[in-house]
This record gives sequence, structure tokens and C-alpha cells, in this order.
Amino acid sequence: QVQLVESGGGLVQGGGSLRLSCAASGRTFSLVAMGWFRQAPGKEREFVAAITRNYYSTYYADSAKGRFTISRDNAKNTVYLQMNSLKPEDTAVYYCAATKAISTMRRTYEYDYWGQGTQVTVSS
Repeated sequence: QVQLVESGGGLVQGGGSLRLSCAASGRTFSLVAMGWFRQAPGKEREFVAAITRNYYSTYYADSAKGRFTISRDNAKNTVYLQMNSLKPEDTAVYYCAATKAISTMRRTYEYDYWGQGTQVTVSS
């Protein structure tokens, strides 16, 4: 099993920045990629960004391109999401996810493990 723990959420003004962290523990050797999703009230969970373990390939939703950066530290089994130029529409619960297989990286069903989520609130 793999456990994922997110941190770094909070309240920020529009235009501000936050950095989310996701620490993985357990059978992390089985993971090939990790990603971030978010879910706003009344909406479906949506893809934000993902990064592979070995080649550090990155994937971004259009809404994240140019503002968010995903990175990882394999030695720490930790993935980060640096979010800049935040907007009120970025307000959501952000979830870390991990997968054992490479795929489109953009679908919730492609991920095997999920964290509990961290709230990000952007005020206008």
C-alpha cells in the first residue's frame, strides 16, 4: 500500500502564490507517476498536473499552464505543486494521487492511490 499526505493549502489573495507538497510512504517503488487534481464545490474532480518518476515528464491542464509548476524529489518521495498568479476560480480541495502505470495521466480512474486533500481558497 501507499499513503499520500498533502500539505501547504490555505487562504491567499488573488495574484498570490502557494506551494503544495505531497509526501508518499509505503510501497513507493511501485509508483511510476504522481499527480494533482482538484475539486471545487458542486464540480467534478479535475486534473491539474502530473509528473513521472523516472524521466520527470510533466503534464498540465490548460488552466494550469504558465501558472503552476509540478516538481518532485525522489529522494524524499515528495511531489510539489507551485501555484502562482492564483485566481478565485482556483479555489478547491487539491488532491495528490499516485499511479503504478503510465497512461494519459489526466483521468481520475488512472490513479491507484489518493491523499485526503488540502483546501486552497483564493480571495478576490
